[in-house]
This record gives sequence, C-alpha cells and structure tokens, in this order.
Amino acid sequence: MILTALLLKGNAQNYSPLFFHQEYPLAALAATTCHCGFPTTLFTLHEREDEQLCSQKCSGEEFESCGTSKYFIVYQTQVQDNRCMDRRFLTARAKQFVALASFPGAGNTWARHLIELATGFYTGSYYFDGSLYNKGFKGERDHWRSGRTICIKTHESGQKEIEAFDAAILLIRNPYKALMAEFNRKYGGHIGFAAHAHWKGKEWPEFVKNYAPWWATHTLDWLKYGKSVLVVHFEDLKQDLFIQLKRMVSLLGIAVLEDRLLCVEGQKDGNFKRSGLRKLEYDPYTLEMRKLINGYIKTVDTALKLRNLTGVPEDYYPR
Repeated sequence: MILTALLLKGNAQNYSPLFFHQEYPLAALAATTCHCGFPTTLFTLHEREDEQLCSQKCSGEEFESCGTSKYFIVYQTQVQDNRCMDRRFLTARAKQFVALASFPGAGNTWARHLIELATGFYTGSYYFDGSLYNKGFKGERDHWRSGRTICIKTHESGQKEIEAFDAAILLIRNPYKALMAEFNRKYGGHIGFAAHAHWKGKEWPEFVKNYAPWWATHTLDWLKYGKSVLVVHFEDLKQDLFIQLKRMVSLLGIAVLEDRLLCVEGQKDGNFKRSGLRKLEYDPYTLEMRKLINGYIKTVDTALKLRNLTGVPEDYYPR
C-alpha cells in the first residue's frame, strides 16, 4: 500500500504527521508529490542513483531537495517497519539441528538477531546467557536439542560437538577485528569495552597467544567435520545483508520472503549491537602478533580455496 500526498510547499518534515498516522517507514519525494510506504521487491532501495539527478529544490526551500518526477529522494521516517518483528518457537520439532557456528567475537549474536527477524522463529544456543534472554532471545533458555529453535549458536570446535549437528552456517570474521571484539566482550560485557589497563597489561598478549590459534582451528575443524556447511563472511553480511541473509535462510529450509528480508535491512542493528570497536589511541597488535595472525589467515584462506570456496576477504591482511 502506498500513500501519495501533494507537496504544496516545504519538505517531507511538513508532512510527517500524515506519514506517522498512516505508519509508513519510508517517504519518497518526487518533485511536487510525496509517496510513503514500505520497501518491497519492486522498490528495494538497492539501486541508488547519482545524488545530482534528484537535486531539484523543494518549493520555497533554498537548501532542501525534493527530487524530480523521475528520480526520488527517499527518507526513513521515525516509524518502525514491523513486518519482520513477530517471532515464535517452531510448532513442529525441527527435522535437523543447524549450527550457527563462529569463533567468539565474529558477530554470532548479531547474526542470530538477523535470522530471527528473517525467519520469524527464535534461535537457540549451546549455552545460556541470561543477559541475551532478557534482550529478547527467548530461545536462549531452551536446551539446544529441544527442536523448537531454527538454529543453534555455538562456538564449539571439537569433532564430537561438530558432528552432533546436521548442517551449519559458519560465520567467519577478520581475526584482527574478532579478537578485539571478544577481548572487549570478555572484559567489558556484551555492549562494553575493555579498559585501557587491560590492553596495556598482560591480559591482551596472553589473550592473543591463546585465542589466535583457535580462530584458525575453529574454521578448519568445521570445514573438516561439518556436514552441509555454508560459509558466510561477517564482512560480506555487513556489505550485502540481503543476499547473504537469503543464503542463510535457504539453508535453514525456510521459504525466503523477500519483503521480510527488506524489513530486516531497516532493523538490522537491534538493541544489543556494539556501536563499533572503540578506537584505541594505539595499535594493540605487535609485529610478532601480526606475523602469527597473518600465518593463520593464510592457512584458513588455503583451506577455503581447497574446497572451492571463496577465500578470505582482502582486508584480512592489514596494509
């Protein structure tokens, strides 16, 4: 459904009460008219044009652009797109146990959030984290073999643990970013940051020494022992959420509803995601650490390519 309003004077903000009353998340300005509605497969917002093509000024506004009859300027209103917010447990026991496997700090919690919105079903966990349950991950309390959740979060990497699953989404992230994210979580909580004293003290070097090898063996073990493993790079998921999430939902055996995926794009961050890695005043990685980690990156890259999979993204290697 699309609502169209005539713009007599001014910009989209003048008409915001109209949009909010109708509960539309998008307002598209087209010269003298404004269309409001939802992202759909016919209007995905994936194909952006040169901004200059829609720079026509609004009537009576010197600094505001209102687009043209051919090129729209699209604003996101303060209305939330709720088409993907409903979630529930599976009504019939799952036919397969699918792991959402990752090294700690690789974005597993964020991926769970995306999967729940995209499928409408709760995700489970091999562990229990009360703080995540309180943030809305209702599958957190279920035993991981309950069969009521669409997939199960795990950081495990042993052969026995891996072979307990029928399929897996393997989420891989740049180890330089993943190690720092997990260190922040370990010493600052799910939305916190490690204090400078931890980075400068003995904790950080010890952490890298113990966790960097695990980053590599985690991926190598899942590639070796996992069944029906779908590799998803965290960086690709951030860059092209629609395509990557579509792949993930397909593996889960759920019908892909593209309008729902478009809704997820507008709700992608959730209420738990960190605002990004806090910038340190210095590079915490020593030359010795980088030499070690780069070796692990090459090992994982080779293992992926030997299985005819895409190697690691180029930005895994620091410049």
